Amino acid sequence: MVRSKQLLVDVRPLRAGAFRRLWAAGIVTALGAQLTAVVVPLQIYEFSGSSAYVGLAGLVGLAPMAAAALWGGALADVRDRRRVLLTTTIGIGVTSLLLWAQAWANLRSVTVLLVLVAVQQALFGANSTVSRAVTPRLVRPELLTAANALQSTVLLSAGITGPLLAGGLLPVVGSRTLYLADAVAVCATVWAVWRLPALPPDGGGERRQSAVLRQIADGVRLMTKHQVLLVVCLADFAALSLGLPTALFPQLAAETFHPSDIGVLYAAVSAGGVLAGLFSGAFTRVGRHGVAVAVSVAVWGLAIAGFGLAHSLVSAVAWLLPAGGALLALGVFRKTVLQSTVPDGMRGRLQGIDTVVAVGGPRLGDFLHGTVGAALGVTWAVTGGGVLTVVAALALLLLFPGFRRHRAPAGTEQEAISG
Repeated sequence: MVRSKQLLVDVRPLRAGAFRRLWAAGIVTALGAQLTAVVVPLQIYEFSGSSAYVGLAGLVGLAPMAAAALWGGALADVRDRRRVLLTTTIGIGVTSLLLWAQAWANLRSVTVLLVLVAVQQALFGANSTVSRAVTPRLVRPELLTAANALQSTVLLSAGITGPLLAGGLLPVVGSRTLYLADAVAVCATVWAVWRLPALPPDGGGERRQSAVLRQIADGVRLMTKHQVLLVVCLADFAALSLGLPTALFPQLAAETFHPSDIGVLYAAVSAGGVLAGLFSGAFTRVGRHGVAVAVSVAVWGLAIAGFGLAHSLVSAVAWLLPAGGALLALGVFRKTVLQSTVPDGMRGRLQGIDTVVAVGGPRLGDFLHGTVGAALGVTWAVTGGGVLTVVAALALLLLFPGFRRHRAPAGTEQEAISG
């Protein structure tokens, strides 16, 4: 009985009041964000009648998100992180209100929607970067793995529940109400961030911000000189670029399964992550985090390779569920390594770089899978990508001994913020 409890989700980080409030508020805010994520592409398609504009929305948000993530990370290392997090959170809420306003005014303008998407994605890039730099200040070092697992599970759960909720509510209440619900949901996180104590840079008060590019360059130099940091980012990029076949889900649904099955394919990956999150207590007992990252990438690749060979929806889901679990584990261990290995004064910049990798990998993956799938067929693209992902994981594990030996952060006497 005791052993089984140790395997279940580790809730010890929730004993820290500040983290608990942010986590609970994140449940509400993540659900609200999913409502907007569903409504925006539907509105763009309704106004334009073209899927090309829907694809353009993803591209329009990429550059602003990456740039803002790097800028936000640099700012988080010289300014009070609470203030930066509060400002960007409020900005996201205001953008949701503007999306509500354009729907209320019935502007029917794709241009307005694309501009608002770009602004919101930029704010999200900065906000998520600063948020991940805040987490190590709220929980003890030995609880970082558990804290990241709790946060990742919330996001994946919202990725399942939010679209289902939006699909059921949209015909009843319309897009305006869903945008407004998103804006209201952001208020939960605004409240939680407002309750945080001041989080000034390590060592005292705010420092003067030097040239942003110079600060970002310092972060890049630290990453390239530190083998573990570099290899963790390479492992994540390999998994997301070589082994993420979501761009081929529409073609697979049309040719191999059934067009209506596409929602199941998307949901299965998130469902696998949620299931893994429910047993994430096992993660906190893993000592060798470098090996854990490599194993997660390899399991992800193996599962995707098996998915590419599936000829029924049941077998496809059977492969995508462990794939989603491996992806959650990869995210948890990757974040923990990045948060625990660098000094607090560099965490913001490293998290900004990590955000760019996490955003850029799937975008490159969409391009690679789409191109190879069109030329060689979906089976070669999906299964081949999975096999290459496994090869990449094994190569990184064998070539970098420091990465293999990297261990979890040791517990210290540092107290979490509980007020």
